[in-house]
Amino acid sequence: MAMNKNIKLMQGNEAVAEGALIAGCDFFAGYPITPSTEIAEILSNKLPKIGRVFLQMEDEIAALGAVLGAALCGAKAITASSGPGISLKQEHIGYASMCEIPCVIVNVMRGGPSTGLPTLSAQSDIMQAKWGVHGDHAIIAIVPSSVNESLYETIRAFNLAVKYRTPVIILTDEIIGHMREKVVIPDKNDVDIIDVKLPDVPPEKYNPYNFTSGKVTPLAPMGEGYRYHVTGLIHGETGFPSQKIDVIQNAENWLIDKIYKNIKDIEKFEEFQTEDADILIVAYGSTSRSARQAITMARAAGIKAGMFRPITIWPFPDEQVSNLSKKIKKILVVEMNMGQVILEVQRNACGANVYGLNIANGEPITPDQIYAKIKEVSQL
Repeated sequence: MAMNKNIKLMQGNEAVAEGALIAGCDFFAGYPITPSTEIAEILSNKLPKIGRVFLQMEDEIAALGAVLGAALCGAKAITASSGPGISLKQEHIGYASMCEIPCVIVNVMRGGPSTGLPTLSAQSDIMQAKWGVHGDHAIIAIVPSSVNESLYETIRAFNLAVKYRTPVIILTDEIIGHMREKVVIPDKNDVDIIDVKLPDVPPEKYNPYNFTSGKVTPLAPMGEGYRYHVTGLIHGETGFPSQKIDVIQNAENWLIDKIYKNIKDIEKFEEFQTEDADILIVAYGSTSRSARQAITMARAAGIKAGMFRPITIWPFPDEQVSNLSKKIKKILVVEMNMGQVILEVQRNACGANVYGLNIANGEPITPDQIYAKIKEVSQL
């Protein structure tokens, strides 16, 4: 179906807000924090005008708590923050994972730890997105690399949250969040939207957690006649706590399986000039933009480089990296951190040599810096 060409110049944070509105976002709760605040500012203006809810809460913890409450009542709910705020939200992210509450959490990454670099960029929250919550669980995390992609990946994040009843984290960064680019705004009829719907069973037959079926049970909005128990304790299919070992194991398995057994539906990635590459660059988010230019420079100099860009960073695209490493024996992982995704690449590398370019000074990694490292690796 052809899209209406509604083209605008937008900031990355603005594109996230616009994507949320297109996805049918009903509710935002948040707390101002650099460099994500524009998302809250824009939604504070737009949501009330269309009869939806914006709340500025007293802190980051309360913000996600309000989002979870709204989601349990059937709202498509989102919050936005940056590194220190995401640290404060971890308890509620764990609660959302255990209780299977769909929501979208935007992290416009900045340098850290602690207060770190409020106005500068980093990609240092990748592992936090997966492991910030204690206990075994799976998470979906998405890393857009452009303003246009920020809009469309926000829509996809809402769809995945509803479909798999899980928090979905969007990892942009200060660079993507604050740059301005051309964005094609889709008509709502031209994009797939997964809406919150009532279960297809009557209330007396509804089990909110159907672990053994292999299918995610739709979340029944509270107040619609479907009564069920919500707890952060390990629970059975009715939602009530249990200490039976088989129930516990089924519950733990389910939190992993519902994501990893559907990885083909969840994962998304891009390959750029990998067909004949001798050196593979693995890069994501804003850094992949510099990597693309560095590959063009390398090719002009006779060095066959290509790029693999994960868009869904969690679950990590193990199979794709493994397959590429079987034919490309030099892999360079470029990150604005001290080494995070490189660990995943090393885990999946099948005999390939893995090198890292890690710069965490708040500035973007430039094409020249990546090209210089490509030349170095090519001579090893």
